[in-house]
Amino acid sequence: MTRKRMSATRSPRIQSVLRSIVLGVGAIAFLFPFYYMIIGSLQATPDPTVAGAFPNPSNLTLDNYVAINERINLLQGLINSGIFTGGVLVGTLVFGLLAGYALAQLQWRGRGVTFALALLVQVVPFQLLMIPLYVLIARDYGLADNYLGMILPFAINSTAVIIFRQYFLQLPRELFEAARIDGASELALLWRIALPLVRPALITVVLLTFIGPWNEFLWPFLITKDAALQPLAVSLANYISTVAASASNPFGATLAGAAVLAAPVVVLFIVFQRYFVSTDIGSGVKG
Repeated sequence: MTRKRMSATRSPRIQSVLRSIVLGVGAIAFLFPFYYMIIGSLQATPDPTVAGAFPNPSNLTLDNYVAINERINLLQGLINSGIFTGGVLVGTLVFGLLAGYALAQLQWRGRGVTFALALLVQVVPFQLLMIPLYVLIARDYGLADNYLGMILPFAINSTAVIIFRQYFLQLPRELFEAARIDGASELALLWRIALPLVRPALITVVLLTFIGPWNEFLWPFLITKDAALQPLAVSLANYISTVAASASNPFGATLAGAAVLAAPVVVLFIVFQRYFVSTDIGSGVKG
């Protein structure tokens, strides 16, 4: 009996240790490329081998970042990216919430067809729509060299609509029925009842939406050739493709550009990762 008890006690401990080892190895494998990107961007003399991941401290410098800032205006690029990405986020959240709520909670003719079209859009690559969108935005609407011209094609995101719809479908209908009896309008229902209960969906949509426009460089490049309006991804793409090769340290310059572009996304995820929690959406219903 004693041996059985000792064996039963050891088994969970062994599983816990093995689980920790597997998770640790996975974390190292996932984080190593980011670490290598930072270290490579700080090297004065490039070392593309694995040994370069552990460089001599005397070989570390900020010259690669200074070289980028001398060729492109990093601050202006960050501001342009913030305007472009912020506009897309606002449009995605507003239209996504309204459309998702309507598809989930309201009864109206054509709801199923509309949802089917939203799903169909998912299988159409944006690159197929880029040329007709460019003609529409730049020629017909006259929004070339304009922030609005960059934002409009991304202002409505079908993925966000589907995510919000699925979350709203999980909300107890009793909450909405009780509020309607009390005289609440649909917008009041959305703002006061539905929205506080789908916070994980909001954070998910913000992060997923942020990554797309923040890293987008082809569409903004088509809309504007003015360097003063181009987002950071466009400026860095131009720098890496045309200027970095002529730099004194092309390897470090390329990694420095990638680090500048990736830093805001990583910071945003670290700030909001604690909000990736499931909420007890049924707690507002008695019984």
